[in-house]
Amino acid sequence: MLDPPFYDQDGITIHYGTAEKILPHLEPVDLLLTDPPYGIGVMRIDNPKRSVLAKSRDYGIDSWDDEPPPRWLLDQAIEKASKAMIFGGNHLGLPGSPCWLVWDKDNGANSFADCELVWTNLETAVRRFRWRWQGMLQEKSGDQKEARVHPTQKPVPLLQWMLGFVPEAETVLDPFMGSGSTLVAAKLEGRKAIGIERRLDYCHAAVARLAQGVLF
Repeated sequence: MLDPPFYDQDGITIHYGTAEKILPHLEPVDLLLTDPPYGIGVMRIDNPKRSVLAKSRDYGIDSWDDEPPPRWLLDQAIEKASKAMIFGGNHLGLPGSPCWLVWDKDNGANSFADCELVWTNLETAVRRFRWRWQGMLQEKSGDQKEARVHPTQKPVPLLQWMLGFVPEAETVLDPFMGSGSTLVAAKLEGRKAIGIERRLDYCHAAVARLAQGVLF
């Protein structure tokens, strides 16, 4: 039995708990858009070239990316949706795809990857989106600058661009929600969205971002 949602307002629903426990209780959706752990131990990498501009932020966690989700869980999430977009698909052993979405981070000379790859099951060509996202240096500045509250947080405009490939998708699912960027993008695009997150502090962060009504 599914517990009441942590948050349920304006077509956006957040479930506090694990994807393993919550996914089986959810109804099918139109689009899976998610950024699961890749299993590369990103927070354990000690490289001073990654923080040449300022001291790296301490997010208070280091083990969450030690292992990717089990393949059966990813398959279960994919089966919940008509269409799927999964960040880090090149690390997750997913099948070949005719359409990879490429995020060019324009992050200059450092040890971070120049791009991130998004696996999809869309029937279209490879597409690229350029959006700078290097610590405090972002594509937008001033009032539009996004606060970073999660170590692998994705920019909301990137997620809005991705949603543009599936205009027919009314409901979006993110079972590895983090700080809720997918949900914020969905709200801005007039879609419904369901997020699952196992950390209570990130659930609260997502609710705060959704309440702003701006790119925060």
